[in-house]
Amino acid sequence: MPKSDTRLNRVNEELKKEISQVISFELKNPNITGLISVTKVKVTPDLRFARVYVSLLNSKNIKKTMKGLKEATGYIKGQIARKINLRVTPDLQFEIDDSMEYGEKIDKLLNEMNKKENKDEE
Repeated sequence: MPKSDTRLNRVNEELKKEISQVISFELKNPNITGLISVTKVKVTPDLRFARVYVSLLNSKNIKKTMKGLKEATGYIKGQIARKINLRVTPDLQFEIDDSMEYGEKIDKLLNEMNKKENKDEE
């Protein structure tokens, strides 16, 4: 693995940890509801942009929560700049990570197939 990939992975993990911390304990926006977990951060090689994937559980309104996160981007970026020593703090772009829902759907389909197989064997 090239040295730059290792550095990018470390930056991704550090950003993930710090963004999670800021979202969980420092944001006071009433539109941001439910349990928000940062599942993955992908930084561009030039460290100018970061795509932040979040998973939302028990959110009253997913659209309002995402809008609240996008509105809080400036604050989150400022906090990241204070906590992580990078030349350039990346611009954050939040996206919903639907991999958990996708996994649940696949699990449900597999369970249904297993039930069908068991009925056919009887």
